Amino acid sequence: MKNWKGVLAILLMFVLSLGFSLSAFAAETDALQLKSKSAVLMDAGTGTILYEKNSHEAMPPASVTKVMTLLLIYEAEAAGQFEWEEAVQVSEHAASMGGSQVFLESGETQTAAELTKCIAIASANDAAVAMAEFVAGSEEAFVERMNRKAEELGMQETHFVNACGLDVDGHETSAYDIALMSRELMTKFPEVQKYTTTWQDTIIHKTRKGESEFGLTNTNKLIKWYEGATGLKTGSTGKALYCLSGTAERNGLHLIGVVMAAPDFKLRFQETMKLLDYGFANYSAENGLPAGKEMGRIPVTKGMKDSVSAVVQEEISILLKKDIGGEWETKAELLPAMDAPVAAGEKVGELIYLLHGKEVGRTDLITAEAVEKAGIKEVFIRTVLTCRMVLGAEGAEKELLSEQNSYDATSGFSLKIKKFPNQRFRQYCRLLYVSGAFGRYIAFGFRRK
Repeated sequence: MKNWKGVLAILLMFVLSLGFSLSAFAAETDALQLKSKSAVLMDAGTGTILYEKNSHEAMPPASVTKVMTLLLIYEAEAAGQFEWEEAVQVSEHAASMGGSQVFLESGETQTAAELTKCIAIASANDAAVAMAEFVAGSEEAFVERMNRKAEELGMQETHFVNACGLDVDGHETSAYDIALMSRELMTKFPEVQKYTTTWQDTIIHKTRKGESEFGLTNTNKLIKWYEGATGLKTGSTGKALYCLSGTAERNGLHLIGVVMAAPDFKLRFQETMKLLDYGFANYSAENGLPAGKEMGRIPVTKGMKDSVSAVVQEEISILLKKDIGGEWETKAELLPAMDAPVAAGEKVGELIYLLHGKEVGRTDLITAEAVEKAGIKEVFIRTVLTCRMVLGAEGAEKELLSEQNSYDATSGFSLKIKKFPNQRFRQYCRLLYVSGAFGRYIAFGFRRK
């Protein structure tokens, strides 16, 4: 009975301590006291969620939609579908967009670069639709691409109906999904920051009436108010209220703060800054091992080389919580062996980053070079030389090299063994042949011929 009392006491102490730790964590996050209906804070380097509030609730995103629009534009340009200096003619449909716009006229031409600038800086609906039509042929076809990309990125609460974010039934996403597409855009195409960090710029309207200058002012006040701000996109409509995907980078740590359905214009910026402040105060980032660093060698059978180098595919960011401390370690998990041929860039394992035994990052290990499949002659030579090293046959290497030019696979293995004058060398070659370690491979090669 006494033992049971002791156990119960220990359990009670554990529960109390657990409750304390959980409440302490809750107090830390609840201290943000966000009034926005939904919010999320994501580390762009790793995709780790650092804070969330109703982050998976689907709701109208307004012009934050244009994050996906920009992503598909940059993907299309990178794929060679168009060049930035190509002329884009504005359709009547694109020119008819309401809301935020740069007042493009039907038939007006602008370069793809200028229209993209208008989307990123001024959140121009008309420019967004014009580029959607240019890239995909129609806004409808572009929206299909948007939804396919959303599915590819794992945006489970997202369904797009248009390319600009105007209110329409069924056009919705979540704070978490916005963070996903924001991360994809900012990490894959950091050049977008050329526009997302520009406070003011201009375009020249070119119409039948002549040319006129039009001023652009960034709708994202973070780039003026917040240290390290890199973007990204605002949005506001009657249904969506005030939304923002705000990004910032300090000391290698790149964060994405998203708020949705903030009750007023200023609050969306204030609460996004609160999210970012929380992230920078509590977390840091370090670079992992550089791309191309060798982490081991993998044996290769039947290849022109007996092993291949396994190297780090890419340098990743390691997210660290400031109050934990310590240095991260790495563990390489590699394939035990490979059969030739081996292509360069094949995945052969993973590199795992650990802090106090807990995983904090992971990246692929790939082959540094190709290894061609060896012919029968090369396998024979390598095997005999290996035997020489193991058995210590004097002069075997020299004998083999002097005879390799006269080697004829069609003459039979046993006949060639007789040519070597060294008796011990002939003996272990015969032994190897009989044992099958090499003979079966050679015999198979002969039969194929």
